[in-house]
Amino acid sequence: MTDFISLFQYTFFQNALMASVLISILAAMIGTYIVSRKIVFISGGITHASFGGIGIAYFLGLNPFLGAALFAILTSTSIEWISNKGKVREDSAIAILWSLGMAVGIIFVFMTPGYTPNLISFLFGSILSVGKSDIIIMLIITLATAIFFLVWYRPIIYSAFDPEFSKINGIHVTFFRYTMAILVALAIVISIRAMGIILVLSLFTIPQSTAMLFTNSFNRIIPLSILWGLLGSLSGLFIANHFNIPSGAAIIFMLTIQFLIIKALVVAVELKKQKMR
Repeated sequence: MTDFISLFQYTFFQNALMASVLISILAAMIGTYIVSRKIVFISGGITHASFGGIGIAYFLGLNPFLGAALFAILTSTSIEWISNKGKVREDSAIAILWSLGMAVGIIFVFMTPGYTPNLISFLFGSILSVGKSDIIIMLIITLATAIFFLVWYRPIIYSAFDPEFSKINGIHVTFFRYTMAILVALAIVISIRAMGIILVLSLFTIPQSTAMLFTNSFNRIIPLSILWGLLGSLSGLFIANHFNIPSGAAIIFMLTIQFLIIKALVVAVELKKQKMR
């Protein structure tokens, strides 16, 4: 425990801690939207398709996360367009874009002249290597998302769950649906820096699933998701330091264990109530 507390004096751990806080807040807002709309599979498609942007950016000598962001936004808006137009089945479109993004990324990475970049950091992330510039970007996206939710909370909810009713009442459904698609894409990409492509989706679903054990109210799920996300992140960082294992994997492991324990307690309480009736 003493060794863990001593880590707080190091800049890299302070950055990791700040990243955990910001990502927990961002994931709580975006993840609640994703889980409530039941579009987790869409988010998985965006996550993996963004690898195509990473590969192209490497090939062109650009920042790989800039490429991932552009590719993720293109994918998310394309999926939103497909779901609205209905020309292709949504699940089929997601599977196609998911596979295409991964294939394009692998092709361009191995076509890149010189050395083959290390893909492990993109696949599994490294929250302990997050720098100040990453923190600033996370802060900007988190603040922008929070402001968007605070100002247009009701139109976002109405557009997400009852678009036809929203249109009748004069809400610009297309604007809110596409803006949320872009915010989902940006949130996922910035979280890849810390958690990696393979693990990041769990950060947008597990804390929300834990929160939904207590409430189904959208505006209550968000703060509870922040709480469980922070607890899972901090305990994950502690476990990672103690056992010298990857921090991203440790965080997801602790979030899952946290969910299973709370789920078991909730079930036990429900069974006890039934016996008392």
